[in-house]
Amino acid sequence: MAEHETLPRPFLSRIIHYAVVGVVVLGALYYAWTTLPSVTLSGEPQEAEALALVQNHPAIGYPTIARAMEDHVRAMKARGQGVRLGEWRVKHVEGDIFEIRVQLRDQGVRGQWFEREFIWHAHLQLKKVNAASLPADGVTPKAPDPEPPAVPIPPSPSTG
Repeated sequence: MAEHETLPRPFLSRIIHYAVVGVVVLGALYYAWTTLPSVTLSGEPQEAEALALVQNHPAIGYPTIARAMEDHVRAMKARGQGVRLGEWRVKHVEGDIFEIRVQLRDQGVRGQWFEREFIWHAHLQLKKVNAASLPADGVTPKAPDPEPPAVPIPPSPSTG
């Protein structure tokens, strides 16, 4: 009879062991889902290329657009103001043109919240980035004109 009494005990202990492991794994997945920053993995290599083109494009006063956004968030937090940088989103527009968006919510000095959406168009074939929203225009430097437009010279008055 002693053998029959010990059989249920390891079986019960094994069930408890699996239940504890399951709870720990589910807890870890829940923690990762709710607290870790989300990363949107691109389904297309072109989307990843467009995102990298925009994030690594020079910004006004910063080496890259991504760095400008990160430094703004860091500065706001250092002043004790609320700030949140949203996810970078990529959408195929047409051909080799992609639209990249990111939202920035920050708190003003009087406590009011502002939300701005930065939008860029990335032209993969040309390796060119254009600002497509007012907030993005304030971060993205203007490309110099290739040549000044030709201005016709008016004829000089004849003195004759």
